[in-house]
Amino acid sequence: RKSIIRENEVDTVYLLAKELAYDVITGQTDNLAAALAKTSGKDIVQFAKAVGISHPSIDSKVCVTKRKQAGSGDFAKYGEETHNDAGSQSTVAVCGEKAGHSSNGSSTVQSLKDFVRETLKADGNRNWPTSREKSGNTNTKPQPNDNAKAVAKDLVQELNHDEKTIVAGLLAKTIEGGEVVEIRAVSSTSVMVNACYDLLSEGLGVVPYACVGLGGNFVGVVVGHITPKLAYRLKAGLSYQLSPEISAFAGGFYHRVVGDGVYDDLPAQLL
Repeated sequence: RKSIIRENEVDTVYLLAKELAYDVITGQTDNLAAALAKTSGKDIVQFAKAVGISHPSIDSKVCVTKRKQAGSGDFAKYGEETHNDAGSQSTVAVCGEKAGHSSNGSSTVQSLKDFVRETLKADGNRNWPTSREKSGNTNTKPQPNDNAKAVAKDLVQELNHDEKTIVAGLLAKTIEGGEVVEIRAVSSTSVMVNACYDLLSEGLGVVPYACVGLGGNFVGVVVGHITPKLAYRLKAGLSYQLSPEISAFAGGFYHRVVGDGVYDDLPAQLL
């Protein structure tokens, strides 16, 4: 006996996951911080500008500056170097930092767009991934990758699921070179050669049978890309002869594709 099975599923387009996008979606703050630290400041600036232009509500949740005391005084203001102390200054070069003084800061809260404009600058060469301080600064000392860690923390902890999805797409597009692959149909063509045996045949109208099949699966995800895989099948059931020319079968089978589960690379297109 020989059997051929074809299965087709829905059309769709997939955005291929990259490291930064994946870490945002899965909430892996430490991994995201490490990946951001390896990203150039220029790329971070492009990402932040995209967020500010297309989704200002997300911008307002990232790198939000804070007052020294909740409810009163100035917010910390962003600058090229941190000069943030209890004596007179509230200028910071660290994402989301708190003011060291109640004055000489900003009367309004600042966020990601301000951090990029005043601290990273257009070329992103300043304060990324680690902040810098002004000589004589006594508060908010620079720590390794402090800005990368602060941005990662806000992207994971301050955004809801939908906002994280948006950010992941922007990271993929502006930094990681987003790629998409169009999948119009997923097909699996199974070609098997089966050896069957009737377990009992004498004097019975209903005959149990068993089959062993060996062949292959031809898996197609994108048109023109088919991967052959070795497969086998175990089948058992009951048969009943309705007439000399017609038999009815009822049974089940176990079908397994043998191999490492790796299929041909799919043709991806850059966004």
